[in-house]
Amino acid sequence: MNRTNSGANTNTVQMLLDILIVLITFGIDLIIYSKRLGPEDVLGFTVLVFVFTLIFILGNKVAYLYNVTLFFYLDRVHRKLTWSFIGAAVAGLMLVNYVSDAVIKLEFFLIFLVAVYVAMCIKMFLHLPFLRAIQKNMSPRTAFVGKKGEYNKFKYFMEKTSIMISEVGYIARSKDDYDAAEDGEYIGHLENLEEVIRIHNLDQIYIMQKKEHEHAFAQQYVDLCVSMGVTVRLIVDFYKRRRAYSYVSTIGTYPVIAYHTITLNTYPQVIKRIVDFFGSLVGIILTSPIMLVTAIAIKLDSPGPVLFKQPRVGKNGRIFKIYKFRSMYIDAEERKKELMAQNEIEGNIMFKMKDDPRITKVGKIIRKLSIDELPQFFNILFGTMSLVGTRPPTLDEVEKYNMTQWRRISIKPGLTGMWQVNGRSKVKNFDEIVEMDVEYIDNWSLWLDFKILVKTVIVLLKHDDAY
Repeated sequence: MNRTNSGANTNTVQMLLDILIVLITFGIDLIIYSKRLGPEDVLGFTVLVFVFTLIFILGNKVAYLYNVTLFFYLDRVHRKLTWSFIGAAVAGLMLVNYVSDAVIKLEFFLIFLVAVYVAMCIKMFLHLPFLRAIQKNMSPRTAFVGKKGEYNKFKYFMEKTSIMISEVGYIARSKDDYDAAEDGEYIGHLENLEEVIRIHNLDQIYIMQKKEHEHAFAQQYVDLCVSMGVTVRLIVDFYKRRRAYSYVSTIGTYPVIAYHTITLNTYPQVIKRIVDFFGSLVGIILTSPIMLVTAIAIKLDSPGPVLFKQPRVGKNGRIFKIYKFRSMYIDAEERKKELMAQNEIEGNIMFKMKDDPRITKVGKIIRKLSIDELPQFFNILFGTMSLVGTRPPTLDEVEKYNMTQWRRISIKPGLTGMWQVNGRSKVKNFDEIVEMDVEYIDNWSLWLDFKILVKTVIVLLKHDDAY
């Protein structure tokens, strides 16, 4: 995990939108001048626009225009935007004499600059509603601890920023302050915080800390959230850090300390999702012949559907349907209770059994080769899973989780992960599986994902560890 969280406050969507606007404007300009530009001219102006874009984006970055905590006052944003634009334009005009010998080089670039500036000003007025619309379903599910009145000023500040949250409700500090009948926006109280997190699939919690003597009081709930992998944001300027990493930022006049175990950096998360999307797409295309043959074999081998669809638990308790090729007889779930005594995983939280009699003939083969997992590429494509993550647990398994074990579902489940490449079926202790998952969460990086994917390929080629 990147403990510096240098990109946690960066609005990546806004940055990508600015780059897209520049590229579209350049493309339109090229179309207009297509009959008057030669190949060398196009190449020269492409280099020029690249330099302009780089300086413009860096200027906006230095001016904190891509910081989600920046207050969005039009005059302030317009001033910062204009200065960044002028810096990039001047640099471009200084280079324009070197990119082409064409007479129209200055005319082309000036029209490009005017069009970009106008487009950026229009985007300045529209970008907040646009960002809120496209990020609505991706915003973290958030609850606030305390009375609603305490958050009026804080929310006033937050609404002036680009911070996106999906507000679930309020959590009362004590049972005495909680009255669901009186105010339906309260979803519980701190005494039953663990249950509230489970029921409402919370991703993060804001706690308003105003008095220093409340330090010990809040610490226990920070520890609880950290144990469950839920991010805690304390609106304070003092606090002791224990097991979680901390990240300090400000919203208006409020200092905010975020205690977390999952990475908050935006860039790696966006890249991970892009890799998941295209990786799953490539996986579907490359394995489609195998999936077709497997589907026919399953249909001929035993009665029942080709695909096995089962509710599984995703990030922070979200429920989704996982897709696998059916490798068992259709009455497998009913027979599971009879076989629990032969469960090889200690603690009976997770079920695993060698020579499981519920597995069909074809099922044994596709499990041995891990072909039964291939339909999960569609889960990854749709965003409910990732290429690399933790093992997706069943609903009944999660019901047995203690507070610490809940943390293993604080990220998206994966097609592969630490458990799959470090023993898999040979690991009999559920606590060891949890330790591997937590190790992955605590040390996550794009490089770690790459190493796990490579190890997965090696394990699959050996195919001596699956059943």
